Amino acid sequence: MRTLIVDDERLARNELRRLLQAYDQIEIVGEAVNGEDALEKIKELRPELLFLDIQMPGKNGFEVLMELKENVPEVIFTTAYDEYALKAFEFNALDYLLKPIEPQRLDAAIQRLEANEPNERPLTQGSSAEPEQKILGEFDQVFVKDGDKCWFVTLGKVRLFESIGNYVRLHFDHHKPLILRSLNALDERLDSNVFFRANRKHIINLRMIETIEPYFSGGLVVRLKGGDRIEISRRQAIRFKELLSL
Repeated sequence: MRTLIVDDERLARNELRRLLQAYDQIEIVGEAVNGEDALEKIKELRPELLFLDIQMPGKNGFEVLMELKENVPEVIFTTAYDEYALKAFEFNALDYLLKPIEPQRLDAAIQRLEANEPNERPLTQGSSAEPEQKILGEFDQVFVKDGDKCWFVTLGKVRLFESIGNYVRLHFDHHKPLILRSLNALDERLDSNVFFRANRKHIINLRMIETIEPYFSGGLVVRLKGGDRIEISRRQAIRFKELLSL
């Protein structure tokens, strides 16, 4: 895929070019150092994919896209700022990578590009009935919206999903937003190698476990980073031990 890197920082362009060397399907046809340069290079080189910075001298990344009338390439935004995430999705971006770009996140973006899938869907939208939905792993990022507040969250940072009636509460950092989604629907979407259904009300992030203790009737209790203590039911404790055993 013919690819143009657009970024005003030379070191950022060089690092992205280095990371992209691992992908034979990506052909870097050029680089642009600002918005005006990007528009000229897009017209000249006809790229199929842009890695597009947002904050640049002159025209920003959004203004560049607004000036493209036809033959608009696929776009993966690259930026050091997460506050533009919501607006990025309004431009149908394939992905939104925060600098410094992590190889795992770049790999997820390239896989999504190959599969011709849309970017991470907001957890507040969509239906569990959608066919062949992508399994979400720890490096995937999602929008979470609760009232007037919204977050752009890497799922690996979510330590706990808690069922609250028809809602699910996400626990990450010091935030606990609610989303209108059933725990069962999330359980079907989340990578079972990372996120484990502990009981009827909780899904835990296995990477966030600090301690494990025996509990009543063959169950277990785990303490997560952040202090949450979650019971693993007796039935699930069997699966838990099998999953974590050598």
